[in-house]
Amino acid sequence: MSRPLPTIHGITEHDAGPYRLENLDLEFSNGERRQFQRLHGRGHGAVVVVPMIDAATVLLVREYAAGVHRYELGLVKGRIDAGETALEAADRELKEEAGYGARRLDHLRALTLAPTYMSHEAQLVVARDLYPEQLVGDEPEPLEPVPWKLADLHQLILREDFSEGRSIAALFIAREWLRENT
Repeated sequence: MSRPLPTIHGITEHDAGPYRLENLDLEFSNGERRQFQRLHGRGHGAVVVVPMIDAATVLLVREYAAGVHRYELGLVKGRIDAGETALEAADRELKEEAGYGARRLDHLRALTLAPTYMSHEAQLVVARDLYPEQLVGDEPEPLEPVPWKLADLHQLILREDFSEGRSIAALFIAREWLRENT
């Protein structure tokens, strides 16, 4: 069933650090009025990179995750800087976080975090034909590269130190896309 989008009667904004908090005054097609909140990130979006060392092996990185106060395995990811495309940002982040550049970059789709209250999107990029190249990034310590076979994805998703939803979703999407595009 397709419904019309709610009518926005008003928006008030508040500064919330790296985000802008918006209060929305909404009216739904059935006449119900509600107040919703949403967060807008400041910046130009983000990238999540699936770097393929070879046709069967993805390169993960282990880095400190302040939100859960532990080291987490995950994919290369970061912000898209002003004036950068998603593919340029993916290649730069790959060089900064994993020490590799990519000769082949494919944009697959956008991923959202919590679309019911956040506008944040991360662009999913598969990086192939890697070559060694390191750029200085903003990480406080070098990230640990961890190769992982896509055939063992079922083991990876059960690990306690691999919990980030974007990384999990990105690997499943990339695995299926790579089956059709290699």
